[in-house]
Amino acid sequence: MKHPFIIAGLLFCTFNSFSQSKTPTQLSGTVTDASTGHPLAGASIILSDARMGTATDSVGNYLLNNISTGHTVIEVSYAGYKTIVAHFDLTRSNTHNFSLSPSMLVNQGVTVTAVAGATSIRNAPVAITRINKAELLSRPSTNIIDALSRQPGVSSLSTGPAISKPIIRGLGYNRIVVINDGLRQEGQQWGDEHGIEIDENSVNRVEIVKGPASLIYGSDALAGVINIITTVPVPAQTIRGSILSSYQTNNKQRSLFTNLAGNNNGFNWNVWADYKAAADYKNKFDGPVFNSKFNEKNAGGYLGYNGAWGFTHFIVSSFNQNAGIIEGDRDNDGNFIKAVPGGTTQVVTASDINSTSPFIPRQNIGHLKFILDNSFRLGKNRLTLNVGWQSNRRKEFGNADAPQEEELYFQLRTINYNAVYHFADKNGWTNSIGINGMQQKNENKGTEVLIPEYRLFDIGAFIYLQKTKGAFTYSGGIRFDNRTINSDEFVESNETKFRAFSKNFRNVSGSAGISYAATEKVLFKLNIAKGFRAPGIPELASNGTHEGTNRYEFGNRNLKSESSFQADAAVELASDHVLFTAALFYNRINNFIYYSKLQSQSGTDSVVDVNGDLIPAFAFAQKNASLFGGEFSIDIHPHPLDWLHWENTFSYVRGRFATAVENTNNLPLIPAARWISEIRGEFFANGKWLRNLGLHMEVDRTFAQNKNFSAFDTETPTTGYTLLNASVSTNIMRRNKTICTLYFIGSNLSDVAYQNHLSRLKYAAVNNATGRQGVFNTGRNFTVRLSVPLHFK
Repeated sequence: MKHPFIIAGLLFCTFNSFSQSKTPTQLSGTVTDASTGHPLAGASIILSDARMGTATDSVGNYLLNNISTGHTVIEVSYAGYKTIVAHFDLTRSNTHNFSLSPSMLVNQGVTVTAVAGATSIRNAPVAITRINKAELLSRPSTNIIDALSRQPGVSSLSTGPAISKPIIRGLGYNRIVVINDGLRQEGQQWGDEHGIEIDENSVNRVEIVKGPASLIYGSDALAGVINIITTVPVPAQTIRGSILSSYQTNNKQRSLFTNLAGNNNGFNWNVWADYKAAADYKNKFDGPVFNSKFNEKNAGGYLGYNGAWGFTHFIVSSFNQNAGIIEGDRDNDGNFIKAVPGGTTQVVTASDINSTSPFIPRQNIGHLKFILDNSFRLGKNRLTLNVGWQSNRRKEFGNADAPQEEELYFQLRTINYNAVYHFADKNGWTNSIGINGMQQKNENKGTEVLIPEYRLFDIGAFIYLQKTKGAFTYSGGIRFDNRTINSDEFVESNETKFRAFSKNFRNVSGSAGISYAATEKVLFKLNIAKGFRAPGIPELASNGTHEGTNRYEFGNRNLKSESSFQADAAVELASDHVLFTAALFYNRINNFIYYSKLQSQSGTDSVVDVNGDLIPAFAFAQKNASLFGGEFSIDIHPHPLDWLHWENTFSYVRGRFATAVENTNNLPLIPAARWISEIRGEFFANGKWLRNLGLHMEVDRTFAQNKNFSAFDTETPTTGYTLLNASVSTNIMRRNKTICTLYFIGSNLSDVAYQNHLSRLKYAAVNNATGRQGVFNTGRNFTVRLSVPLHFK
């Protein structure tokens, strides 16, 4: 563990010494209203590639010091105005003034995700969504993926309030890459009940790429990328922080988050800590759902320097979560029961339900990360270098007679590296070459072993090109990857449970796209991409079962890499009153990997005896498949009622096998079609006591999903349901300064008892008193959040 600290310390000292010899560079100017000429106080000026930004003062002036010379992308934004994305070649002293025009357009600005450097979301041919912290805070959620699942094309595979996995256009698990502050997040993301181990309150911005992104990120980015950004330096010569507290009525979930950050003469830092705890959630069919409780203790921060030569940031984060595993066992009267020593059970009590300490079975997840994020100016070119070390520790406890016994204990350590050389922009060309990959080792330390110990080495190289010419933006590139997996032998009770083997996977991926801004109000996009995913060790070599599943899993060492070809097309039509967007996709996947139930020689289901329980046996198989669908949205904001928005979004995805599996060709885990209609009012933009008052009412309609993967009784159909949500938020002011921001959010106001098709709790034990299968989702819930900003000089 000491090696990351030593490496980081040596590099930081070296870069810091180098930085002191550089001549300071500055960027300054004003931001005004284009129609009135009035200054815009609090407008944001961001240099994404330089990891720095600031805000205008009370008279619209801004100043950025210690920035890099050469080409840069500047994002200037202000609520209710059209965001400007400008390209400049900066020298040692620069003055640039900006005039912003009123606009209701959303999802504009800069992205740093699906391309090799910062670029405009509007110009990028791929489908990208950006969500800022203010939007995350104003919506109900229990974790970061739950918060993102409202975005068109994004869903959540959940195992209770604590654990959610992202699904993008019908694909999830190891088909999505999660990036956190430049580092590829590596845990046991292959498991059903495994989340992403990132603290939601520390998140500043999220960018979502829908579609294959293997060109930049290599294997596993088959469905897309979720880039979660927590490290954002505060303006120069300031110390800022915040205290964020929240409470939810349904499960008594409470959290307290605090952070403090500073920036002085290029030196910048941030520290944060978060505590979260929740009792059991409830709904009107199940009452309190026993063991849905959880608690978290998370912390992190960074130390860095930004100078004319570039920047270096050393980032640390620690995630620690204790979560119950919901089995749904009840007695004949419908009361939840708990396991107690001696192999018996008892009916749960009120104190059991209100406790925030999980019972058996439960899991403990720890994730520790060290990241060194760097950017160096080399003449007119630029080199970015990101190196990280992370340790994921996952323990599962299921023995009531020995509650501290670690039945399963995975220890996964990963070293990630990513180096990209960005050539200077010339004649509209933006070109990059890069190399990235990881080295990984997994160890088993529990009493049971589900997957073998293994070592993985992954390396890939790519070239990315982008050309802007008039109203057209062209982009594309090609990449080659090589992944090697070495699995160790394991002998249990004198029998070989895992045989040693080595596998090697190679693939070429790429993409090509074009965006065309026909006018200021009409935009077209088209992109084609070839992606791939190498099978993971659980798919290749699993041999066992664990808490929270009802499958005995056998791996298949003969699996091939999944490969996909996807075409995306999108159109955006904007006017003074209406914004309409439509995005369509078709994704063809060869060698799609899925669960297949095994049969005995007599033709009945094959079962495995696990401590007296007969568990159905499943193995991994492959077939060709296809997915198609799209997302549509229309935002009506009629003038002169600029304060009013009526926004509607609709998402649909259909997944099919090329040939049927046991009389069905439906893919597993395909989300139901969803329509969200919301009316939003925004008031008091310059109020004296209340400012930016937001009122929000929402109808969230999820349609029935009858196209389920019925083979082997894997999935059942799901009925549709409608949820009503509402929220109020406002800044409380004093002497033209924000004292605090208050959020009051109501979800499922009509207290509907429902089961989401992607809720794994659908398949929990039957309630013998009612005959209902599984556990239902959260009932009526009210959330109160209070954010208090801290400012120092």
